[in-house]
Amino acid sequence: MENGLTEDKISDLDAAGESFTPREAMAVAFAERLATDHQSIDDDFFEQLGEHFDEAEILELGMMAGQYIGFGRLLMVLDLTPKFCPVDGEGDVV
Repeated sequence: MENGLTEDKISDLDAAGESFTPREAMAVAFAERLATDHQSIDDDFFEQLGEHFDEAEILELGMMAGQYIGFGRLLMVLDLTPKFCPVDGEGDVV
């Protein structure tokens, strides 16, 4: 991400917004499929990935997404997810 992850881009993750470049959108699509429907990643999808990334980048994206997916699942299994979060950056918890 050239300019970092902005609040607009974060909010667009759920709304399929247009603040992502085609390359960023493809990376998000890859990560989403790895997390939710990995069996749908076929040769056609890899061809689409190849339009935006070289083989080394695809491998790195897959490894990083897999690491975060696995870590998130481990946190859930061990019930280590945060129960509270700060509100308005003041340290208050909800």
